[in-house]
Amino acid sequence: MKKFMDEFKQFIARGNVIDMAVGVIVGGAFSSITTSLINDIIMPLLGIFTGSISFASQSVTIHGAVIAYGNFLQAVLNFLVMAFVVFCLVKALNNLHRKNAKPEPSPAPPEPSNEEKLLMEIRDLLKENA
Repeated sequence: MKKFMDEFKQFIARGNVIDMAVGVIVGGAFSSITTSLINDIIMPLLGIFTGSISFASQSVTIHGAVIAYGNFLQAVLNFLVMAFVVFCLVKALNNLHRKNAKPEPSPAPPEPSNEEKLLMEIRDLLKENA
């Protein structure tokens, strides 16, 4: 149990956990902004095209069951906006990391084998005699 707790302390002490916590908090705040964008701007505009004041209130009743497809479409649109923003952020961060990454130096050529050294000496002697 002590080993497990020590590993957990090391995990918590890493900077990535703090970064992840900040990301979750900012993501939660951004989610409310996205929800407001969808509910208060995009859906009313879509409601104009459907002839309804509130697109979210669109529903169909079948044998007494109310199918609120407007709410579902609103949730799907909210998800797509959030997914697009996260995609753009990840893409930007990846590009930033690629630009900041230093190219790895090319490895030094391997030292010639004894046979290659002997062949080079023979070649040099033949050039001198020619």
